Amino acid sequence: MLWIKALHIIFVAAWFAGLFYLPRIFVNLAMVPGDSHAERERLLLMAHKLYRFSNMLMLLALAFGLTLWLHYGIGRGPGNYWLHAKLTLVLAVVGYHHVCRRLLRNFEQLNNRRSHRWFRVFNEVSVLLFAAIVILVVVKPF
Repeated sequence: MLWIKALHIIFVAAWFAGLFYLPRIFVNLAMVPGDSHAERERLLLMAHKLYRFSNMLMLLALAFGLTLWLHYGIGRGPGNYWLHAKLTLVLAVVGYHHVCRRLLRNFEQLNNRRSHRWFRVFNEVSVLLFAAIVILVVVKPF
């Protein structure tokens, strides 16, 4: 079980690293001047590759997490309401991940309507979700 737990933590951390950096690329994309095609294409390539890699990391993190929950019984039993809150936040992170995909497609199709300031705020959402999940797992407040 400890190997599964270690792999879960590794893949969660790696997945979040991608979620921390991908919106930062969006900030840079939103700031690219209209005539700078090479810079835009380079950033789009970086964002696309990072999204694909993060997608694989997400699937592995979720698989190891489900293994801990369903096979080893982590968080099951009475009084483990922290796990319900954590799973709700994990669903929010998966949703955030898919919103990143939609935003990337908007950039690829030249349909972005958001400013670099909006993306700076959007970038912080993943940090807040990560902090809340870590607190729930470590502190288990309820």
